[in-house]
Amino acid sequence: MAFTLLDPATARAMPWKNGGGTTLELAISPVGASLDDFAWRISSAQVALDGAFSSFPGVDRSLAVLAGNGLHLQRQNGQRQTLISGGAAVAFDGEEAISAHLQDGPITDLNLMTRRGAWNHELRSLWLDGEQTLRIDAEALLLWNTTSHSVRYQISEGDRQVLPAHSGVLLENEQGPLKLGCDHPSRLYVGRLCKSSA
Repeated sequence: MAFTLLDPATARAMPWKNGGGTTLELAISPVGASLDDFAWRISSAQVALDGAFSSFPGVDRSLAVLAGNGLHLQRQNGQRQTLISGGAAVAFDGEEAISAHLQDGPITDLNLMTRRGAWNHELRSLWLDGEQTLRIDAEALLLWNTTSHSVRYQISEGDRQVLPAHSGVLLENEQGPLKLGCDHPSRLYVGRLCKSSA
C-alpha cells in the first residue's frame, strides 16, 4: 500500500504567493515543484486577517474550513459564499479574483489545487459514524481527519491503519474498496485527484 501521512506539525511552512500569510505545504507533485509548475498541491493555512486570495492562473482550487468560526468569500461575479468548519468545500478557478473575510476570528483551511488540463479533483465532506466503505477510483485519494480522535482505514487485504487527529493521509496508485471506521462520530474530507484524459 502506497500511503503518505500528512502531519501539519512536520509540514514545510511557506509564504503565500501574494505574501499575505503562511501556508503549510502538506504534499506536492512532482516532489520539489514550485508554485508555478506543480501538477497538484495539498496545503493548509491559518487565516488571521481579511484579504485577497493569491492568483494561480491555470489551476483549479478547492477550499474547506477545518477549524474556526467561518469564512466569507466575495466572488468576482459579486456572489458571496460562507464556508463553515466541517461544511462543504467551495471550488473555483485559481485566477478568479476573490477576497476573504473572517466571520469571527482566525480559521484553519484545507486547500487542494490541480493543474488544469493535466489533473482534476474534487473535495467533499464525509460524516463517519461507525463503519463505512468507499471505493478508490482515482490516482490519488486524500483523507483528512478534522476531529480530535483517530479514525481507522484499510485497503483490500492490507493491514488496518490509524489516521491520527487533525492530520491526513494520501493514498496513491491504489484501487478497490477502502474501509473506514471510528469509535466516535468523525468528520472527514475526501479528496480525489485524477489525471485528465487526453
